Amino acid sequence: MAHQMRRKEAAWKSRKQEQHPHGKIKSLKVLSSEYEEKHTTL
Repeated sequence: MAHQMRRKEAAWKSRKQEQHPHGKIKSLKVLSSEYEEKHTTL
């Protein structure tokens, strides 16, 4: 039973380490300025 638990923990740790973050979260001000830039050029 201990071996199975170790395997599960190892698999979980490897999944956690392989994650790719999506970068910083943009502020509301930045999002609104990007939205305005895209929709005012049309």
